Amino acid sequence: MTLAIGVDVGGTKVAAGVVDEDGRIIAKLKRSTPAASPARTEQAIADAVTELLGQVPPHQVTAIGIGAAGFVDSARATILFAPNLAWRDEPLKQRVEERLGHRVVVENDANASAWAEARFGAARGYRDVMLVALGTGIGAAILVGGELYRGRWGMAGEPGHIRVVPDGRLCGCGNRGCWEQYCSGNALVAEAREFARRSPEGAIRLLQLGGGVPEGISGPVITRAATEGDPAALRCFQIVGGWLGQGLADLAAILDPACFVIGGGVSEAGDLLLDPARAAFERALTGRGHRPLAEIRVAQLGEDAGIVGAADLARVSSQETAAPQTAAPQTAAPQTTAPQTTAPQTTAPSSPSSGPPGPGSCMRSTSMANPVTNAATAQNAAIPDTDQPAAVATTR
Repeated sequence: MTLAIGVDVGGTKVAAGVVDEDGRIIAKLKRSTPAASPARTEQAIADAVTELLGQVPPHQVTAIGIGAAGFVDSARATILFAPNLAWRDEPLKQRVEERLGHRVVVENDANASAWAEARFGAARGYRDVMLVALGTGIGAAILVGGELYRGRWGMAGEPGHIRVVPDGRLCGCGNRGCWEQYCSGNALVAEAREFARRSPEGAIRLLQLGGGVPEGISGPVITRAATEGDPAALRCFQIVGGWLGQGLADLAAILDPACFVIGGGVSEAGDLLLDPARAAFERALTGRGHRPLAEIRVAQLGEDAGIVGAADLARVSSQETAAPQTAAPQTAAPQTTAPQTTAPQTTAPSSPSSGPPGPGSCMRSTSMANPVTNAATAQNAAIPDTDQPAAVATTR
């Protein structure tokens, strides 16, 4: 049995695990992320890997992968920028290898999660997939024809920083009005706290669970209250779910995936989030009623997806690196005849399968409506049982 170690580095935690070839985690640990210090974050990664190496036979570990929350360069070695960590042009691969004395592979954390879901989770059988992970911010990843799409500079898959509200909320990336400020774990909490401050009489349950103050309201608190049927909490999920669905419709207009996988901590709310997201997606989808609908699924691997994906990508990379040269390159003989002219290609290559059709492939007729807006742009948006004005969530 060969093993690999995967490390998932986010804005608040470093999670690491030993993963077998079938995507099963056989040992796991977590540490807090010292996000303000690149050096301390790198040391936390190295310490986690070292501890795991002590729990399994070292000779069985063939690869070490890191899924990092940030813009990873095309060489998969440097973190160019991380909105929620202090990484700026940080040579993460080199720094961690110096600490460990082992080769490591660095990948964007959302790419790692998407790879895991495609290999072992919710997107098995699909070749055209987009993962959208809702956590502190929004992470995303794209698979086209079964391969990760990283872009020319390694920074593809950052829709969280598409600006959807001109001059809106300040984002960690430096811009205002980014999608992740209205559709993420932080956005969900911001909606609930803002509503509790503005209308405490309507947020009694949220405040009870949050210790009596808006600042005590957290994601798990909102989910619990919504599960109990609390109107204010349900309204918060309607708002964030509406932003999610509209954003997915915009992405579908560009990428046309067969399957969206929704991951991250907010996805643990399940249909509380996905029901309004699916409804908003159908309302906003370009060509609705005349095209198949993409599947919108909850990630199956949960918080372990980053670990599993980082480990498996590192294993694949190590196997490619170790593959022996099967044939010596041939030296071409001198040209002795006139070169042949090749006719131009007249047919496009066939597209790979997008995966099983499933229920999302049927044609549906939908009507147009505007999604619920957010607390920052409409004072009444989070008040339960109140007629809301139609408000356009995004401006292009």
